[in-house]
Amino acid sequence: MLRRSAGSAGLVSRAPVFAALGDETRLALVDRLCARGPQSIALLTTGSAVTRQAVTKHLNVLAGAGLVRDVRRGRERIWELEPEGLDEARGSLDEISQRWDEALGRLRRFVED
Repeated sequence: MLRRSAGSAGLVSRAPVFAALGDETRLALVDRLCARGPQSIALLTTGSAVTRQAVTKHLNVLAGAGLVRDVRRGRERIWELEPEGLDEARGSLDEISQRWDEALGRLRRFVED
């Protein structure tokens, strides 16, 4: 069984973000929104073999993880990134990296002593 430290509770709460980004279609959608800015479903599916219905489902997963949001403009829904969600994911990766560096430092000190 994996033991969780007090600090890992924040990391565990970010699991839905990493699960959402673990799908290549969703990761491609995030990349497309990063590169091109807010877009409609029609634009997001242009040149893709993925249907509008499938893209909508993927966007809803990303929205549930706090990575994107939709804004109504007339009859269209325009999807855009939620920068805070990506910033929190980056912070989680930075925290994991710091812990890894600390663990390697402890190992180095153990080996050298």
